[in-house]
Amino acid sequence: MVAPVAATPAAKRERILVVGAGIAGLCTALRLGGETREVTLLERDDAPPEGGPDVAFDQWQRRGVGQLRQSHAFLARLRNIIRDEHPQLLADLYAAGCRDIAFADMLPPALRDRYVPQPGDADLTILTSRRTTLELVIRRYVERLPGVTIRSGVKVRELVSHKDARGTIVVTGVVADTAAGREEIAADDVVDAGGKAANLIEQLIKAGAPIGETAETAGVLYFTRHYRLRDGQEEPPRGEIAASGDLGYLKFGVFPADNQRFSITLCVPEIEYGLRLAVMDGEMFQRICLAMPGMAPWVDPVTSEPVGRVIGMGDLHSRWRTLVSDGKPAVLGYFAIGDALVRTNPLYGRGCSLAAVSAGVLRRALDTTADPAKRLLIYDGGLRAEVKPYYDLMLKQDRSAIRRARATLTPGHRPRIKARLAKSFIEDGITVAARSDVDLMRAMMRGFHMLEHPEAWLKRPANLGRVLGYWARGAKRNAAAYAPKPGPDRPELMARLGLDAQADMLAA
Repeated sequence: MVAPVAATPAAKRERILVVGAGIAGLCTALRLGGETREVTLLERDDAPPEGGPDVAFDQWQRRGVGQLRQSHAFLARLRNIIRDEHPQLLADLYAAGCRDIAFADMLPPALRDRYVPQPGDADLTILTSRRTTLELVIRRYVERLPGVTIRSGVKVRELVSHKDARGTIVVTGVVADTAAGREEIAADDVVDAGGKAANLIEQLIKAGAPIGETAETAGVLYFTRHYRLRDGQEEPPRGEIAASGDLGYLKFGVFPADNQRFSITLCVPEIEYGLRLAVMDGEMFQRICLAMPGMAPWVDPVTSEPVGRVIGMGDLHSRWRTLVSDGKPAVLGYFAIGDALVRTNPLYGRGCSLAAVSAGVLRRALDTTADPAKRLLIYDGGLRAEVKPYYDLMLKQDRSAIRRARATLTPGHRPRIKARLAKSFIEDGITVAARSDVDLMRAMMRGFHMLEHPEAWLKRPANLGRVLGYWARGAKRNAAAYAPKPGPDRPELMARLGLDAQADMLAA
């Protein structure tokens, strides 16, 4: 008689704890979930209410997500990840009312009239919606993924860890408050997606983990209000004057959303104290919007009505943390992702996409090796290659915007010749060239959408030569390519609002 063959034990599935079920945590689950891992998301807030997008917007309370009702859109990089890896999720988002803004929709009228679609243009598409709708739909999809569990109402208090023979902190789980009481939850890896206020990484730093950090202010505050199109009304057509703009003392934009909704965000420099206070008033917010020719049709009372109050968001800082020190892991068994690790100015709309890209880098690290130290080194190297270029460019743009805002408030300010040349190259060279040449616009947008290094397009000799050619032509010959002025100068707007334009002026 032949003895039965013993069954081969199934390979142990790696246990991943993700702290936080916001966009960063959900993107982590999307990119790590599957048959080979057990992914558990621990979320401090309650689960979303039953119902659709409007119920979520009106009722879902997310104490841990201060930007929940700020304007949102997914850049093409994130939309393409969803399209290619989770096509059913993209279908679910469309079914909930989320919409695409295609490359052709973003072209100025002069280019749109002669636009001929090219292969790859579909990759330059924005997915737009209210943040609550995006998060609701992604969460419900993630809950159906094999190997993924979301536990709501779980407050993670601290990490479970010990030090190895080299003195490196090794994380093996978390301690959390649950409905049943205090619970210790073991894991092979902990992914901290707790957002900008995440305290687990702060605990590691206090415990001696050599986690590096650099940070600086973004120099602005955000103010958002949501609107509903009235019955029978449609969104105003995109005309020659854009519904977004940068006036130096004020940045603004309209964000089309789902289910007849849209939002408007006004971005005010920190040093504009009078304007900051005024914009929080709903009536004043409306008057500012009506003063911008491209936004005025959107907020016309015949077209739309505001939904709720003006929502402010401050404490906007850029921050880069690294979990590697002197080429060695600062901690093992722990990864941070999203705002817990890399925090960006929301003005550029890259936070969600950067989190999704980071989750892809993490997946590559976990798939490549089982060695905890090598995993962290792969993760750190991938972030430096795929995330840091966008972070560094953002810092340069923020610093420039801060200088511009200060210059606006400095009587008699005259920039140095180097600054004037740089400004002219951007406004009279790059911007004019992109508004004149579809191919250059296409190339520039690939960097904007994180499909390649943000400055790669301009480093290609052919593209740079064409930009320099437009710059050399001069403003008179390029007159037709300049965009109309998006709004009034600061003194004019302040006068319209009844504000003292001299109140916040700086010493010369």
